[in-house]
Amino acid sequence: MSNRRIFLKGSLASILLAGLSKSVSALTPKMHTNLPVGAKAKLRFVIASDGHYGQPGTDYKKDHDNIVQWINEAHDINPLDFVIINGDLVHDRPELLSEVKTNYFDKLKVPFYAIPGNHDHADTALWKSVFGYEDNYSFEKNGIGFILANTSDTKGAYLCPDKNFIKQELEKLKNLKTVLVVLHIPPHSWVPESPFVDCAETISILHSYSNVKAVFHGHDHSLDAVFYTNKLPHFFDAHFGGNWGTKYKGYRIVEIDETNKITTYQVNASKNPILNETTF
Repeated sequence: MSNRRIFLKGSLASILLAGLSKSVSALTPKMHTNLPVGAKAKLRFVIASDGHYGQPGTDYKKDHDNIVQWINEAHDINPLDFVIINGDLVHDRPELLSEVKTNYFDKLKVPFYAIPGNHDHADTALWKSVFGYEDNYSFEKNGIGFILANTSDTKGAYLCPDKNFIKQELEKLKNLKTVLVVLHIPPHSWVPESPFVDCAETISILHSYSNVKAVFHGHDHSLDAVFYTNKLPHFFDAHFGGNWGTKYKGYRIVEIDETNKITTYQVNASKNPILNETTF
């Protein structure tokens, strides 16, 4: 896994997508809004990934108890609209998808959407039977469009998303001001020997729609920051399960205000370790 860890030379934990200007802050356990004073949230949601339910040698049930508790607590403090679970819900055991949904994600206080990762090993039929929608899926909420596309198969291969599906859904949503795309495996390798795939056509399609404002990825548990293809930001959210990655476990908050300004920041939900603590 060491090649996965060479990406990150520090944490860009918060970024304000207003002219792509950056606002850097520590990964904190805060649950309140990060919107400017007086700004009203049009949409507020959590994106989390890589729970790896069923992975041997991990306390995966505790990890899932934790993520449900953390997100529900965040919702109680400042309401969320929904949650997106971005891949690797289970660890190489697709028969556990129904169990993790029923025993954990169905206990969230808000709706949730899920997309397969390379460890879910689920085909379209299985995914739909468990979650009620296919493994390539789009929806609109409060005037914001979302495209969730599968980047793997039943063997766990690293794949480019279905370009025809991406193009079709972007056409459907082209009149919206803001569209967000969710892909477990990133379609671009920012450094050599990365665990990603290079999908030039995917990147070209995403760049061709000016209303695509950001892409969200899981897969690399050691990443909690942002990378770019041209000016398009690609965000990572670390992990809430599994046996490697950032020392803390957490998730990402995304907030969109009435002017369509987007703010996103990473939450150190486990609070362990405490980051950037200073005493003097």
